[in-house]
Amino acid sequence: MDQPTEQIQSELENFREQWRAEVSARSKNTAGSQQQQQRTTSSQAGPSTSSKPSKRSEPAHRKTGSRIISHIENEDEYIQTQSFDEPDLSKTTGQKLSRQDGPSTTNTKNKEKEPQTALDFYEKAVEMETSGKLGDSLQLYRKAFRMDDNVDQSYRNKHFPARWTKTAQINPSNAPATVPNTAHHSLEGPTLSLPDLIASFSDLRIEGVPPECEGVEAPPCPIAALPDEILVHILRDVAIADVGDFVRLAQVCKRLAYLIATEDQIWRRVCLGSEFGFGGMHFHWQLGITWDALTAAQVLGDNDDNTTTSADVFTLDQLTRQRLEERRATTTVLLNSLYSGSWATMFRRRPRVRFNGCYISTVNYIRAGQASVHQITWNSPVHIVTYYRYLRLFRDGSAISLLTTDEPAHVVHHMTKDNLSLHRGGGGPHLPSAVMGNALMGRWRMSGEGDDPEGGVGGMEGDLYVETEGVGPKYMYRMELTFKGTGAGKVKPGSLKVSWKGFWSYNRETDDWAEFALRHYKPFFFSRVRSYGVGEV
Repeated sequence: MDQPTEQIQSELENFREQWRAEVSARSKNTAGSQQQQQRTTSSQAGPSTSSKPSKRSEPAHRKTGSRIISHIENEDEYIQTQSFDEPDLSKTTGQKLSRQDGPSTTNTKNKEKEPQTALDFYEKAVEMETSGKLGDSLQLYRKAFRMDDNVDQSYRNKHFPARWTKTAQINPSNAPATVPNTAHHSLEGPTLSLPDLIASFSDLRIEGVPPECEGVEAPPCPIAALPDEILVHILRDVAIADVGDFVRLAQVCKRLAYLIATEDQIWRRVCLGSEFGFGGMHFHWQLGITWDALTAAQVLGDNDDNTTTSADVFTLDQLTRQRLEERRATTTVLLNSLYSGSWATMFRRRPRVRFNGCYISTVNYIRAGQASVHQITWNSPVHIVTYYRYLRLFRDGSAISLLTTDEPAHVVHHMTKDNLSLHRGGGGPHLPSAVMGNALMGRWRMSGEGDDPEGGVGGMEGDLYVETEGVGPKYMYRMELTFKGTGAGKVKPGSLKVSWKGFWSYNRETDDWAEFALRHYKPFFFSRVRSYGVGEV
């Protein structure tokens, strides 16, 4: 037992001696390299530094810190914020000090070129943003855009030119060079126009849902087995109930899209009907301003002052049938002259009144406020005032007009005849429909041939006349609106916008007309209100 212990002790002693020898050799080499480095530094610094006695060196972070602070104070931009991905300053000050104390030629070579143009600043900003220095990149972006407001486009053209080339230059179908424009060529052949695309659906059929998995029978699809005659009849009933739902059926499949776009008999029924079409339009006054029925003399005379001076040659029923025939004849003439014989185009573009919503005009103006006596302000306060004009038209020729500062969400659901009658009879001021206490009764009609005899068949339509109560019993308001747009006399599709043409106040006692200035009046825009349904009387 003693012999192995002595052997282990001797081996440990040998290991310790070898370890001491290696440590002493490493310490000698380190001391020699430090002395050699000091001699090299003293020879580069010059003879004056060697004659001075050695002093205790100042910490490196103080030297470099003073230089960094002086650099920040001289910089004309702003103090740079700390970034978490930058190395610690205390670990790199020694390296910066050795580079700053070295020859000036080396510093000049390693110094980056300062940006000069707007594109240089933009490229530097992109580089800063990529590295996470958002504060620096924002300042450089501002500099670049001050020098050139289109510098971002120049950057794209320089670094990403392939992404901004026009695809029209590609000619997959190998068209000859004589073709002036190859944009219509594609990998799948020429692009079809909308009529040709719809015509390509003519041979398709309604397909049912495919089976969920192999070996299972597909779910039944009864509508796919219906003949076109019955399917068109069903679509016509849907269009009469709600023309919006009828049009949305085109999204179901291509076969239904083809039938909805090409079945002119359905669109003819919609146009001539009174549900959504022109059969419900009135080109003569049907009621009085306060919704009272007109007398036979007033209907036959059809004057704005509700009087007649000519002899009555027609009965009321005969006059109604005659006006209906005239309306049908006018519709036929307009179909062939302005709408190329398409009932669908006529329904979209011919001016018409909508009953399933409300027309709203929003007006904003600025009013100067009064400065506070207890506060010093540099500028006078201003108030931005917003008010709304509401106009709802009914199928029987009556109308409701309302001017209020309440928003549409608090008004449109209460614009009914029942609420107006309730507040006319002294209804409670605290009801949700209390806003209807300021509503005015009225009537409406479309412009006809008698309003503009020289305007031709197409020019006699497009205007809307609304007459309402005034501020008192002896006054009456008259609005003249138009569905026509400002561009070349074209009509807005669907008649969603109604612009002002004139606004007057009439004094019944003095027979005077006073016109309001339309400078601050804004057009009406139609808004669908689901609680109105399809627009009941």
